[in-house]
Amino acid sequence: MANLVVVGGGLAGVCCAITAAREGLSVVLVQDRPVLGGNSSSEVRLWVLGATSHMGNNNRWAREGGVIDEILVENMWRNPEGNPVIFDSVVLEKVRIEERITLLLNTSVHELRMKDRQTIAAVRAFNSQNQTTYHLESPLFVDASGDGILGFLAGAEFLMGCEARSEFDEPLAPNQPEHKLLGHSIYFYSKDAGRPVTYVPPAFALNDITRIPRYRDFRVSDTGCRLWWLEYGGNLDTVTATEEIKWELWAIAYGVWNYIKNSGDFPEAENLTLEWMGSIPGKRESRRFLGDVVITQNDIVSQTSFQDAVAYGGWAIDLHPSDGIFSAEPGCTQWHAKGVYQIPYRAMYSRNVANLFLAGRIISASHIAFGSTRVMATCGHGAQSVGMAAALCTESRLLPRDLLQPSRMNTLQQRLLAAGQHIPGVRATDSANLARMATITASSSLQLDHFPSSEEVSEPDIPVALLLPAQAGKLPATTLYARIDLPTTVRVELWTSSRRGNTTPDEFLEAVEIRVESGACVAVRAQFDSVLEFPMHVFLIVAPFAHGAMLLSRAQSPGVLMVSQRMNAAVAKSPVQTPPPGSGVDTFAFWLPARRPGARLLAATFHPPIPAYEPEMVVNGFSRPWCGTNAWAPAYTDEHPWLRLQWNEPQSLRRITLTFDTDYDHPMESVLLGHPERIMPGCIRSLRITTAEGDVLAHIMENHQTRFSLKLPTPIETKAITIEVLARGEAPPAIFEVSCR
Repeated sequence: MANLVVVGGGLAGVCCAITAAREGLSVVLVQDRPVLGGNSSSEVRLWVLGATSHMGNNNRWAREGGVIDEILVENMWRNPEGNPVIFDSVVLEKVRIEERITLLLNTSVHELRMKDRQTIAAVRAFNSQNQTTYHLESPLFVDASGDGILGFLAGAEFLMGCEARSEFDEPLAPNQPEHKLLGHSIYFYSKDAGRPVTYVPPAFALNDITRIPRYRDFRVSDTGCRLWWLEYGGNLDTVTATEEIKWELWAIAYGVWNYIKNSGDFPEAENLTLEWMGSIPGKRESRRFLGDVVITQNDIVSQTSFQDAVAYGGWAIDLHPSDGIFSAEPGCTQWHAKGVYQIPYRAMYSRNVANLFLAGRIISASHIAFGSTRVMATCGHGAQSVGMAAALCTESRLLPRDLLQPSRMNTLQQRLLAAGQHIPGVRATDSANLARMATITASSSLQLDHFPSSEEVSEPDIPVALLLPAQAGKLPATTLYARIDLPTTVRVELWTSSRRGNTTPDEFLEAVEIRVESGACVAVRAQFDSVLEFPMHVFLIVAPFAHGAMLLSRAQSPGVLMVSQRMNAAVAKSPVQTPPPGSGVDTFAFWLPARRPGARLLAATFHPPIPAYEPEMVVNGFSRPWCGTNAWAPAYTDEHPWLRLQWNEPQSLRRITLTFDTDYDHPMESVLLGHPERIMPGCIRSLRITTAEGDVLAHIMENHQTRFSLKLPTPIETKAITIEVLARGEAPPAIFEVSCR
């Protein structure tokens, strides 16, 4: 008997189980594979994709928070080379260290018992390795199995295939319903053996490579999930026909490798050998279960606001031809929204099985919306909400639907925010956070006053922009710097986003044109008259101009980026999204940053400086850049930075939680891509926390995580705590949030 049974050990099931266990529940996590992680595991090896979309959209600072962030940040630190086996161990460790989780690997649910027509009483699962049958009882169950085995056995209502346009009024949907799904994929890896290698394909390998209409698109360098378009099965039942689909994918993959090795078209492959072939396919789509609301295309594109928002997504509506690799069409079409969209709680439980939560790719969404909600970081982030909801239900003996009552929903949202979740547009207002009652001071505060020139210049003929946090009122006088070869005119435009929290410049405010003379470092002074109604991010866009280029800066500041309107080679994305007429998708430009170490800012000065990093930011309710920086950071010259919280009367403290800057704009989806950094440059690496009486509560020598939580063995009473920054990275050390309870 457990408080919660979670079926499915992909990233969704993992994040759900960890969240519930940390809230005090006894959890049984049932996984039918020998490792955790699902499609992200070493068995499949897919990138952990999410709202950042390879940094290929306008969703700035959109990496998912909470447990999924904790896993990805840990993997970046331990595994910058992108070894999938090490990622397995990171995920396994996160589950194993939670004492309240009983983990059953190699265990498949095959039967259940219903208490009544609407309530699951118990499930039965079999482990083929130890030949043991488990009987698992619980008042609450979570189906995070991907194919929805638990929901299917319980009779939960579900959808499968592509709904007609009229079903949910979705312009991207077909006129008539179709049994067309996203298919499965299998990947392979090669390595250089240092000598010529002969390859003899298996008898079942695909012989005729021309059956693949786009076979000329294969490249020797494409291995792993860069071969995502080796896809098949979208016209079949992707649950019952999955073994048939796997064999066809093996035939395709071995046939592709035979083509690369033996066709003569790839002489550079002579020394390559096949190092690894997937043994199971990565599944995209099967059943989607119905909740009290169905997420649709319109919710994603219009960014619908939900009173019960508990998570968010931001991946494109990413649709694939059901014929997969045998289609002559492109492997996918991707349509982005102008920002992230909220995911409602009502999509995360079954509408007809009262004690069944839904997590992962099976949540309540149309086929079109599923094209976005299905990716793993989004699934893991949403599943944290399910784990927290299960905790609230357990504490008050409620069923999932009972949490819709407004005060309970507010409690759920605030508990999620306190645990590191980000819910777009929802502010943390929990009165239990004693930090909100404190007077907060600091040794210094960083001012946005200048970004010194590095003498590097921007690319010619490409619009560039400074994405800048601004206060309500007028923007300070801004001076940009350029290298000008001949006298010319520079046009600087001021743009904002039409929706709060978005970072898509779709609302033009004004422009100034500045005539400048030639020189190695010429000041381009821009003064704007527009008045901003509230704090927001603005775009200072510099249009391409003749006879020169903008000077760049190597400076880094939290919540500030340089972006440009150029094609993103990493994702082969055009600078402008141009959907077909009547598709219901917006046309807009992509403004994309460069990844470090190549990331830069426009060299600039601001007069007066922008007060963007004041101490009180750490209790303003947002723990990442959202319509502002929402962070405290010390001045560049501050050699001994500290942040102090002081109360008029002694406070009893049990837990102190700090949120650091691990750069939420960095995707960290690159489980297999690798990255030169192990620790993000703005993350505080070493710190000390002391009381007003001088007692040291914590002395942390090495930190790389987004959140540090100090749980005191016994409560202490004090009128103040001081957080001293002892070691930092290359960027200003920042704290987004302080919580004291």
